[in-house]
Amino acid sequence: MRILMAILIASAIFIGAGLGEDATTGDVNAFKEALEQDGFTVQEGRIGFLDLIKLCDQGLLPAAYGNNPSTRYLTYFIPPAPGLEVPELFSRVSRALGMSQDTSAFWTLGPDEAIVFVGRTPPECRYYSFDHYLLSRTYGNETRWIFAPLADTINNLVINTEGTPDGAVADPFNQTAVIVATADRAIDQRIRAAALSAGYSGEIFNTQVFPSSMLKMGLEESSDKFIMVIRPALYKDKQAGEDYLNNPPATVFRVTLKGAAELDPYDYPALRVRGTGTTEFDLLDDLEELRVAILNKYSGSNATELPTSVAVQPGTDAIQRGINAMAPDNDACYLWSAVQTVSSPTPPFPDLSLYYDFLRDPAITLGNGANEFIIVYGVNHVATGKATYSNVALYGADLFNGVKAIADEDFNGTAEEYLPDNPYARYLYVYKFARDCSDDPYCYEVPYGIGAYGIDLDQPLFVAWRSYLEESTKTGPSYTEIVYDRAIKFD
Repeated sequence: MRILMAILIASAIFIGAGLGEDATTGDVNAFKEALEQDGFTVQEGRIGFLDLIKLCDQGLLPAAYGNNPSTRYLTYFIPPAPGLEVPELFSRVSRALGMSQDTSAFWTLGPDEAIVFVGRTPPECRYYSFDHYLLSRTYGNETRWIFAPLADTINNLVINTEGTPDGAVADPFNQTAVIVATADRAIDQRIRAAALSAGYSGEIFNTQVFPSSMLKMGLEESSDKFIMVIRPALYKDKQAGEDYLNNPPATVFRVTLKGAAELDPYDYPALRVRGTGTTEFDLLDDLEELRVAILNKYSGSNATELPTSVAVQPGTDAIQRGINAMAPDNDACYLWSAVQTVSSPTPPFPDLSLYYDFLRDPAITLGNGANEFIIVYGVNHVATGKATYSNVALYGADLFNGVKAIADEDFNGTAEEYLPDNPYARYLYVYKFARDCSDDPYCYEVPYGIGAYGIDLDQPLFVAWRSYLEESTKTGPSYTEIVYDRAIKFD
């Protein structure tokens, strides 16, 4: 069967080498041969770095789509099916990024196909996941950019690897895993049988379900387009993380059934349930005390308290309404100091234009005056046990470009200065964003005049917060159980 693919919108591409026979990774060549003997066409792809900021800065994307500065994303580069070519527009993007035009990060997928990852997981880090997205969809004669997650991730708490056989709690880092992304149970089972025959353990398989009941599977121009994203965040050994990004010890390939076969499509998978019944609301009085202390400390300046709201919608909501979900991860809560509305549909893909009206109420910029800054504060969701890691970042509102994230490990001890006699201050944090931090150790100097790598003085901006992965539920915290983070603009 043939398949249409699209092209990577990634950058600075570092290509993962194909794997041959290895004591720890298995024999990929034997795996491919087994698949071919079972009637599949197998085409090898690549794994590479997806740099949204660079693509935005070079004008290849109109926005950075809310990139997480704590994470340098990886993505799959998949070849087109036999007899098909990458669309010219995507080829131009690919060539501009230095990538061979015979692979793409945007692709369609037939109901009898699969994308297979074989290799090692990221080295030790606070969090990683493999996530699959509906990138764009055609509604009638109009194609819209959707960027919606299809279901739960495969993350470091649930993945089956050699170090975590059948999901056992052990070591999920730098371990061999096989991940099959497909819409069909029968195809999945045949691929697993081929891997077993090639010597792979039956305990390291993972399936990412493409729920065909809500998708337009197929190879036509009007078929849904997809993208895979690997999110490793906050490596324990930064050099090991760089090495993984530069040369991932894994490969990916597209598997296409040559002839007709009886298919068995997957149903929509059951999602992990958010929420434990335990909340952070007993810290609300302490947070109010912190708010008053912040306002008192900077009482000589004008204070504008910014609104906080949920930043993104669930993937299924975005797909049904035909709106841009902005690539959220089911393992996280997303908050921001802004309001998003949809007043017009997404312009036709692949123009990739922003589809929403961004309401700046109030309109916030950050000048370079000595007394102009933004204070962010709130509950440290990691300290309360509601998250594995969390961060806060500033974004330019025009480009949705995040230039720096302050992670929870930098929150420790930041609230005690304001609440020296409050024993619960250790569960709170305070941080400053400014153009000139002077000697403040809990402050980040926001750059400007460097394109999408900074936020210019006259550019409207917003604050965004992420809280990833509650350990007991293995998914994102519940919005109904966390205390929303806050921000105040002083000038």
